[in-house]
Amino acid sequence: MEPSNDVALDIIITNVVSVFRTRCHLNLRTIGLEGSNVIYKPEMGKVLMKLRKPRITASIWSSGKIICTGATSEEEAKLGARRLARCLQKIGFKVRFSDFKVVNVLAVCSLPFQIRLIEFTKNNRPIASYEPELHPAATYRIKNLRSTVQVFSTGNITVTGPNVQSVASAILQIYPLLFECQKTLS
Repeated sequence: MEPSNDVALDIIITNVVSVFRTRCHLNLRTIGLEGSNVIYKPEMGKVLMKLRKPRITASIWSSGKIICTGATSEEEAKLGARRLARCLQKIGFKVRFSDFKVVNVLAVCSLPFQIRLIEFTKNNRPIASYEPELHPAATYRIKNLRSTVQVFSTGNITVTGPNVQSVASAILQIYPLLFECQKTLS
């Protein structure tokens, strides 16, 4: 059987992790006292700040480095990062939004068939690994895209990559390999 080109796969982006700098020193105690929706963690040397729209959680360090998690698109991540910078400006810091970068994208995709993981791993031995004692999924690493694909026997796949484009490319690259290892309905 040939993989048909008319199959539409829904790729759902579940998390986008981004990082940016404020280019100024941040007093975490001040943010903890005056900021809203914050959790001050002095033992870890950071403040967690949550935004409701877009739904983002940020880890803020005194050096001015901020890591944002929870966005569902690269645009939403940038909007949330800018809103965080604005919140810090309102508290009284001289924040300048700079060095914004998306560092990780997590996506899930459900295939319309189940997969024989042992056969898939044998066919793609150097870059695919399957250790059923450790994890129920086969791991397929794509070095040139810097992406990792977790393939489950149910047909669900989880993809992590540096950006949305590499995640989509990884799914396009692995789909024909998975199609030839699908379970036949008996």
